[in-house]
Amino acid sequence: MTKRKDLYKLIPELTVKHEIRVRFNECDPLGIVWHGNYIKYFEDGREAFGRKHGISYLDVMHSGFSTPIVTSNCKHQLSLKYGDVATVKTEYFDSPAAKIVLRFTIYDTKGNVCCTGETVQVFLDLEGNLQLSIPPFYHEWKQKNGLL
Repeated sequence: MTKRKDLYKLIPELTVKHEIRVRFNECDPLGIVWHGNYIKYFEDGREAFGRKHGISYLDVMHSGFSTPIVTSNCKHQLSLKYGDVATVKTEYFDSPAAKIVLRFTIYDTKGNVCCTGETVQVFLDLEGNLQLSIPPFYHEWKQKNGLL
């Protein structure tokens, strides 16, 4: 990942594993997953994480905020193919800043790592203003999860 990796603390209890099946429209003419679709698989992981841990996009929106991605990276190691079933592991990394850091590992059915990556999301109020301090709902969420 990045050199900032040590600034964030992995919270093992805030991890989700989500299974995906590679669809035909996600593949190139050779039958392998087009590289840009791995970012979509990260999105699947983010949504599964949010649903399980009570911080889904709808939860954030109902609290008066949005969480756009400001950084994403993806490292490809092995290709997935049409029809493959893969697991997206999404891990939460705590940060003292007003942002959400998630790291992803995509595994094939044999447990081989196919792809790794990270996204960083910040908070905007519904008028589009960047929030430099942790919004109240996120502060409560962090307290509930023993992070504060």
